[in-house]
Parts: sequence; C-alpha cells; structure tokens
Amino acid sequence: MIDRLYLDRTIDRTLEEDMPLGDLTTDALVPEDAVCSAVLIAKSSLVLAGIDVAKRVFERLDPAVSFQAHFRDGDRVPLGARIADLAGSTQAVLKGERTALNLLQRMCGIATRTAEYVAAVAGTKAKVVDTRKTAPGLRRIDKYAVVAGGGSNHRHGLSDGVLIKDNHIVAAGGIRPAVERARAAAPHTVRIEVETESLAQVREALESRADIIMLDNMDLAGMREAVALIAGRALVEASGNVDMERIRGIAETGVDLISIGELTHSVKAADISLKFE
Repeated sequence: MIDRLYLDRTIDRTLEEDMPLGDLTTDALVPEDAVCSAVLIAKSSLVLAGIDVAKRVFERLDPAVSFQAHFRDGDRVPLGARIADLAGSTQAVLKGERTALNLLQRMCGIATRTAEYVAAVAGTKAKVVDTRKTAPGLRRIDKYAVVAGGGSNHRHGLSDGVLIKDNHIVAAGGIRPAVERARAAAPHTVRIEVETESLAQVREALESRADIIMLDNMDLAGMREAVALIAGRALVEASGNVDMERIRGIAETGVDLISIGELTHSVKAADISLKFE
C-alpha cells in the first residue's frame, strides 16, 4: 500500500501543476452540474499497477465520482480490456484525466517491464530489485509498481541502509576503513553493502565483513568467480548494464539479487485511454 498522506500530497501537487489557475477549457465548456460515464481501456496488454492511485485522483476532485475497477494491481490485463468504469461530475473527470493517466500509465509500464524481468529469471534464486533511479517526487509510487510487477525493492532512500559506492571508497581511503566507519555509525539493525568492481575488491569486502557485496559491471565469468569466492558469506548483488539479453546469464551465475535501473529510470509507459460513453 502507498501511504495515503503521501499519495494525496503527490496527487494534489500534480493537479496543481496541470491547472494552477483552473482548467480554462472545461470551465468554459462544461456546466458545473454536468455528469458523464467513462471507461478506462487498455490499449496494450499490461500488468496493472496504480488502480487505486487513479481512483484517488478523481476522489480528490470530487468524492462523489464513482470508480469501479475490474482488475487489481498485479493482474495481467489483456489488450482492449475495460480496466475501470467511472461516473459522475464531467468537470472532475476531465480535470483529473491527464493526472490519473500519467500516474497509471507510468505505474503499469513499470509493473509490466518488471514482470518481464522476473519471468526471465524464473527457476533461479535471483530476485529482481529496483534502484533509486526513480522519477523525482514519485519514488514510493515507482517502487510500489515494481512490487506489483513481482519485483522487490532496494533502498527507498539514503536513510534506509548503508551502500558504500566507488566514490565513498575513494573518500574514505578504501573499503576496510569505509566499512569500519559505517559499522561504528550505523544502527545494529542496518546491513552494510559494498560496491565492488574487481575480485580484489570482493576479497577486501569479505575481509571487512560486509553483509552484501555488489558486483558492479562485471562480466559473467567474473561474477561466477565472485560468487564462488563469497560462498554464502554475504548476499551477492549484480548491478550495471543489466538488460533482457543478459539477465538470464547473470541469474545463472548464482547471485542473490539483480538490480535494474531500467525498471524506473527509462520505462515505457503503458498505453491506456479514458473514453466517454
């Protein structure tokens, strides 16, 4: 579930962005008491995510708008299916249409792409996870959509966990001092992850007792060697240049996690339309 307060703030902000001084077209053409019936149609096959987000957009404009969803988040929706029926204030539906579709289409695009990656690693132990490469201001929404598509969430933000990356390592003077400082400062409930680019760095991360070791931009042979070297002493995450062609091979190296920025940073929105009836 997406926190309601966060969701309402996000929706209100996007509605204000779309009509800071009202909707000139709708306010001029549509009487305040006009009512309509409308339908959301899937123009492509997709995995649904964000149906309650779309519903909430219209509720923020007029709580009396009726919104009947025919699928739930996580469901596979075929091309041409009626996703939901709406009825109520014509002004509210027209004013909320673009905001609702922008959010819903993005979320469905993320969920659909995530489901494709999850299917590609089926039968292995690897879990598909997201990154922090999300749309500014939409992180919780983006990460919710990943889960709806069958994936898992990495950190939600910098406050959630320790991830020592290449620049941190340079700034701290090496992996060992970086891990030691992080271990001394972080709560005992927080796991420490280290990004590595070579087997030498993997060894140093192991000696430093890192909880998670990220293999960044390694080739498959290097990943297999790293997994054998780590031998279950830490979780292993693969990251960097992950695409549909490579992900199965990456999963078969024995890594535990595969993080994919594409899920949220460059996803193609699903095709959904709202039509009056």
